[in-house]
Amino acid sequence: MRLLSFRFGCLLACACFLSLTWITSLPRDEASAGSSVLPDLQTLHDRLLVAEDLGRQVSRDLSHILGQLINMSKDVNLTHSTSNTTNIFLIEPVRQLFGGQAGKGISQPNIYTYMPHLRRHPDSLVPNVILGQGRRGVSMVLGIPTVKRDKQSYLVNTLSSLFYSLTSSQSQDLVIVVFVAETDTDYVSSVADTIRNNFPKEVQSGLLEVVSPSQYYYPNFTSLRETFGDSKDRVKWRTKQNLDFSFLMLYAQDKGIYYVQLEDDVVAKAGYYNDMITFVTQQEPKPWLYLEFSQLGFIGKMFRTRDLPMIAEFFLMFHRDKPIDWLLDHILWVKACNPEKDAKHCNEQKALLKQRYKPSLFQHVGLHSSLPGKLQHLKDKDFAKQTLYNAHSNPVAELSSSLKHYQEHSLERAYKGEDFFWRPQMHAPGWFHSTPWPEYDGW
Repeated sequence: MRLLSFRFGCLLACACFLSLTWITSLPRDEASAGSSVLPDLQTLHDRLLVAEDLGRQVSRDLSHILGQLINMSKDVNLTHSTSNTTNIFLIEPVRQLFGGQAGKGISQPNIYTYMPHLRRHPDSLVPNVILGQGRRGVSMVLGIPTVKRDKQSYLVNTLSSLFYSLTSSQSQDLVIVVFVAETDTDYVSSVADTIRNNFPKEVQSGLLEVVSPSQYYYPNFTSLRETFGDSKDRVKWRTKQNLDFSFLMLYAQDKGIYYVQLEDDVVAKAGYYNDMITFVTQQEPKPWLYLEFSQLGFIGKMFRTRDLPMIAEFFLMFHRDKPIDWLLDHILWVKACNPEKDAKHCNEQKALLKQRYKPSLFQHVGLHSSLPGKLQHLKDKDFAKQTLYNAHSNPVAELSSSLKHYQEHSLERAYKGEDFFWRPQMHAPGWFHSTPWPEYDGW
């Protein structure tokens, strides 16, 4: 980029120098006995022709440079938020310098095409990294968008379930990005504080990051058109979700090899990381677009990070029109379906671009949707049942304790490896408690 800018400056300097040389070399009046010599019109005409040819050459060179700038911007468009802004705002003044024509070159689409309001604020695409160590080069990135909920937040429980079964080596090969999809700085700070207080080691190690968008990222939602019988509130909700997922994908794309989309109200099966890495290694030779580790909506969808720019651009292109899971299916249709074939053939071809892992590794647990007033009762029937304890082989012994147990979950049965021990005062087993998942390992 700097080299192109240097060449651009050199060409401008050269043009100015040649123009000045031509002007200063014109014949001047010579004082000779009160008479003057008129300029040679033929020489003047020849010089004008030379200047015209030179102007055309300079114009071609500048158009070529501008084309290179545009192509470079297209290649890295939506790749790095900060560099994105620099590239696009570098090209725009050059385009304006040539009256918007750029030598009649073809302008390339970019995020400003789909979200023109972002042009008014140069930093509108720069993410606000609140917590994180900038970890990159991992195998897998988990993206979790979270929003303010009217009733209950499930975020801490979701993160607890993701951290629960990770080994030390797995924790070093993973990044979990929480995207607080709000512009209320007080709320964003409160979420960051909650995460910092509950997971200080994960934040310090770089395993966990918290980011939020610029206050200028979102457009004015009041002008959205109601479609498919959805209310204005629901259209706004699904449109914002498209923008949230796109932002998170673009932020995460250069951090690892694979990207997994999650939500802030799910739980993970113990050992999910190893299951996912094993499955994606087996499927890697196949031409899939995404792998599914849950059958619900967008939960547990894994993509290659190299495909994220294309996917995010498609979402941004139609972010006002349809829900994000529909848009994802449309990408499959565009890639796989022949309009001259029937629906059965289309579904068969689309199935080749998505591979499903069973049993599901993520379960939806949130009752209150992020859409105000909506209750979400969806459950993944293929979700594997969580093992509540690991049986240990202990020597024969007599046990005595003043601790009371709940129902049949006694100390004796836990010692024998038949059950876990559960005191009545303890939280019920499951993920619905505010403290991290307890390890019911017996003895």
